[in-house]
Amino acid sequence: MRVAIMGAMVEEVDPFLSTGEHEPLLKYFEKHDDVEYGGNTYHLARYKDLEIVLAYSKIGKVYSALTAATMLEHFGCEMLLFSGVAGAVNPELKIGDLIAATKLCQHDLDITAFGHPYGYVPEGKIYIEPSRELLQIAKEVAEEKGIELKGGIIATGDQFIADPERKEWIARTFDADAIEMEGASVAVVCDALGVPFFVLRAISDAADMDATFDFDEFLRHSSQRSSSFILAMLEKIDVQVAGSR
Repeated sequence: MRVAIMGAMVEEVDPFLSTGEHEPLLKYFEKHDDVEYGGNTYHLARYKDLEIVLAYSKIGKVYSALTAATMLEHFGCEMLLFSGVAGAVNPELKIGDLIAATKLCQHDLDITAFGHPYGYVPEGKIYIEPSRELLQIAKEVAEEKGIELKGGIIATGDQFIADPERKEWIARTFDADAIEMEGASVAVVCDALGVPFFVLRAISDAADMDATFDFDEFLRHSSQRSSSFILAMLEKIDVQVAGSR
């Protein structure tokens, strides 16, 4: 099986590729090749019996949709795991919490002038749901690691949302728990092509944050934590693939 691992920023996939102060994940991968395609770099590797295609897309819905489609159509990936950071709109979410998307939507998609609800276009969906099987694997990993993995609706848009009123509107309109800039566009691609996917986010900003918060430092630590989680999921996926033979 060929599995796509994707993030939006280089920092979100770097733990898979380089060493650092934390345990490097590179030693778990047998690196094969780097392929330049469509203005991006795709890292080809192996993890046990799984073929891995790893890439970061750059920020935003267009780049993430392009990268996801390339991983599935050009590289033939049969599953996609996305890891990154998100902002909280649910006050119960705190900085550092891990959230797995149970649904994803586009908060900036607006053709309400034609009588449609926010986030909807004809022949489309407001909400797209990830693979139930991958959500179950994530739940098992969290339990084994003693990590509290929260589930919730993630809303995607091509803006960095800092306005409290806009955040409250997104939370109310979509019943959203977190916001980011790539998840729903990746979901649209995977859903259209019938490929199972999973979106994991670490909360990077919330109502309880203060002036001492260092985003760059948080991004480094959360990327390590998220990549370790994804690696544990790969282990279970590999066991399932081997068992199905």
